[in-house]
Amino acid sequence: MRSFPAALKLVSIAALAAGFVTAPAAQADVSTLETRLGSSAAGSYVDDSGRLVVTVTDQAALATVTASGARARLVQHSAATLDASAAVLARTAKIPGTSWGTDPVANQVVVSADTTVTGASLARLKAVVAGLGSTARLEQVPGSFTTTIAGGDAILGGGVRCSLGFNVKRPGTSTAYLLTAGHCGNLTSTWSTSGGQVIASRTGTSFPGNDYALFQYTSDISRPGEVNLYNGTRRSIDSAGNPVVGQTVGRSGSTTGFHRGKVTGLNVTVNYVDGTTVTGMIATTVCVQGGDSGGPLFANNTALGLTSGGSGDCTSGGRSFYQPVTEALNAYGVTVY
Repeated sequence: MRSFPAALKLVSIAALAAGFVTAPAAQADVSTLETRLGSSAAGSYVDDSGRLVVTVTDQAALATVTASGARARLVQHSAATLDASAAVLARTAKIPGTSWGTDPVANQVVVSADTTVTGASLARLKAVVAGLGSTARLEQVPGSFTTTIAGGDAILGGGVRCSLGFNVKRPGTSTAYLLTAGHCGNLTSTWSTSGGQVIASRTGTSFPGNDYALFQYTSDISRPGEVNLYNGTRRSIDSAGNPVVGQTVGRSGSTTGFHRGKVTGLNVTVNYVDGTTVTGMIATTVCVQGGDSGGPLFANNTALGLTSGGSGDCTSGGRSFYQPVTEALNAYGVTVY
C-alpha cells in the first residue's frame, strides 16, 4: 500500500495543543437552551476567554441562561429579527461580490462587499442595508470573493488543482471515499495524484447552493483518517461537529499549508463574483488561496468544514468561507474515521 503524498493528507477539527479554543463540550445543550428561550433567543458565541456567551432580549431569558451556567448578555435584536433582515437581503441584494451573515457579538447582520462591488451595485446595496436600520451594517473588504481553484500538484483533475478534505467511509463497510469542494467536483469525474495515479471517481457533487463533493477511492492508496499540519506532523480526525462563533479553528490546504483563525459567522450567504451563490456557510478570518479549495477546516480532532472560497491571500490576510462538513456527511451517509 502506498502512503498519501503530503498534499493528500486531511486536516482535523479539534483545538491544537498550540492554543486552539475548543467548542463548548455540551453544544447540544446550547441548542436545547436556545429552544427553551424561544423568541427571546438572539444567538451565542465563545468570548476571548473561551467561555460560552448566550445573547437574549429580555430579563427573564437572562435569568434562565445564567441559571444554566452560561454567561448571558442582553441585546436589542432577536435571532428571528436578524433572520428576517437576512431574508430581505436574499430577496433584494443578491449581488456578486457580497456576503452576509449574523454576527452574534455585534447583534447585527454583517453585510460585506468586496472590491468588485462599485457604482450602481454598491449604491443599491447601501440603500438596502440602510433600510434595515440597526439590524445590519455594511463593510467593504479588500480582494474579491472567489472560489479557490488553481493549477498545481495536490489532487488533480479537469485541469484544476484542489485539496482533499476528509477521508470518510460508509458505516459498517470498508468502502472509502474522500470529501472535497463541490465546485471542484463539478469540474472533474476523477482525481489523480501529482504523479498521475488516478485514485478516486466521482460519486456525487453539489454546487452552487452547497459546496461539497464525494469521490470513491478506486486505488489501493493508503487513506488514513488524518490531516496534514504541514509541519511534519498529522492530526487524527475522529469526529465531526459544528463550530461556534468566536471559536479558534485551523485550515489546511495544498497551496498555503496550515493556517488558523476564528469563526466569525454561521449560516452565511456568499455571492461569488462569478455569479454563483452558496448558503449556510461558516465564515472565518483564516486566509485561503487558489488550490486550497476542498481542504479541511477543523479544531482538535473534530472535522468542521470544507474550504469553499474567500478573499485576500495569506500574505495580506483575508477571510474565508466553508461548507459545514456535517451537512455533506449526512447528504452522502458517510462518516469520518
